[in-house]
Amino acid sequence: MKKTVCGAAALLMTAAPVFAAGIERSTQSIAILFEEGNYVEFGAQVTNPDVSGRDLDIYGGRKTGNVADDFNVVTFGYKHQFTDKISAALIIEHPYGADIAYESLDPTSTTKGSYMLSGTNANVESAMISVIGRYKFDDAWGAHAGLRASKASGDIRLSGAAYGQLSGYRAKLQDDTAVGWLAGVSWERPDIAARVSLTYYSDIDHSFDTQEFMGAVKVAEGSTDVTTPAMLALDFQTGVAQNTLVFGQLRRTYWSDFTVTPGWFGQSVPDGLVSLDDTNTFTLGVGQKFTDQWSGTVAFTYEPTGDDLVSPLAPTNGRKGITVAGIYTMDQWKFTGGINYTKLGDAYAETGTPDAARAKMKDNDAVSLGLRIGYRF
Repeated sequence: MKKTVCGAAALLMTAAPVFAAGIERSTQSIAILFEEGNYVEFGAQVTNPDVSGRDLDIYGGRKTGNVADDFNVVTFGYKHQFTDKISAALIIEHPYGADIAYESLDPTSTTKGSYMLSGTNANVESAMISVIGRYKFDDAWGAHAGLRASKASGDIRLSGAAYGQLSGYRAKLQDDTAVGWLAGVSWERPDIAARVSLTYYSDIDHSFDTQEFMGAVKVAEGSTDVTTPAMLALDFQTGVAQNTLVFGQLRRTYWSDFTVTPGWFGQSVPDGLVSLDDTNTFTLGVGQKFTDQWSGTVAFTYEPTGDDLVSPLAPTNGRKGITVAGIYTMDQWKFTGGINYTKLGDAYAETGTPDAARAKMKDNDAVSLGLRIGYRF
C-alpha cells in the first residue's frame, strides 16, 4: 500500500485543472519529497474548458462565445535521497496561465459576438522551477524549505463598448524572472500511512517591462509591478482500513495581493486590469489498493463562490470537481492516469468604476485528462 496508494493526492492532481481565480493551473504540490528513495516523474495534462455567456439583456443579450481556450500543462520532478535524514527535490511546472478571448461582434448576426466585450483577450504564460530540501528529525517529524524561481509574461487587450474610451487598449508585459521561497513542517506515522504537512509559499514580486497602446499608437512605456500570491497549504492522508487511504488538502491563496496596474492605464482605472479575491480550496479523496499492481483513487474538490462580479479576464466564480484516477505499478515504474470534471460557478463579467455587470457567464465546465509516469531507483 505504501508504494502505490500513498501520495495519491499528488498523483490525482495530474488530471485536475485548478482554475482558482481563473488563472491558476497547478497546486504547486511538494508531495514528491515524500516518495521513497530516488524518484523521477513526468506529467502531462490536457484541459478542455467551456466558459461562455451572454451580454446582459439591457445590452442586447449577444453571445460571448467560448472565451476559454484549451490548454496543456507539462510537469517534471526529481527527488534524491542523500541520507536517511536528508533529501531534496527539483520541480518544474507552469503554475499560472490564461488564454481568454471574447468573440468579436458579428454585424451580420443579431446574436453572435459580444457587444460589450467584443475582442477582449488575454494571454498569460508562466514557468516555475523549485528547489526544495527536507530534513527528518526522527521517524515522525521533518521540515522542508526551498527557493522558487518564477518566469512570466502577459499580453492583454480590452475591447468592446463596456470599456468606453479605453476600448482598444493593450498592455504587453515582457518576460520577467523573480524568486520566492517556501517552508513547512511535516509529521508521519508510517505504520498507518499517516502524514500531515503544512507549507507556506511566499508571494513573488515581478517587475515587468511594459508597453501600453491605444490601437496601434504606443501611449506609454515603463514597468508594472505584479505580485503573484502567497499560499498556505495543509495536506493530509491516513490509512483507514486494509489497503484504503483517505487524503485531502486545505488551501488558502491570497489573490487579493495580485493586481495588474500598468502606469498609464492606472491613471484612469486605479483598480487595474485585474483585481481578485482570496480563495479557499478544499479537496477530499479516498484511495484503494486492489492488487499488487493496481490502485485507484477518487477525490472531490470544492471552492466556495465569492463576489458575483468578476474580471472579464477571469470570468468564473467558485468550482466543484470530481477526479477519478488509476495507478499501475510495474517493478520500479508507476503509471497514473486520470480524468477530471469541474463545474465552474456562474459569474457576471464587470467593468467600470463603480463596477457594473456587462455579461453573465453561466453553465460552464471543464474536462481534463492527465498522465504521470514515475520511476524509482
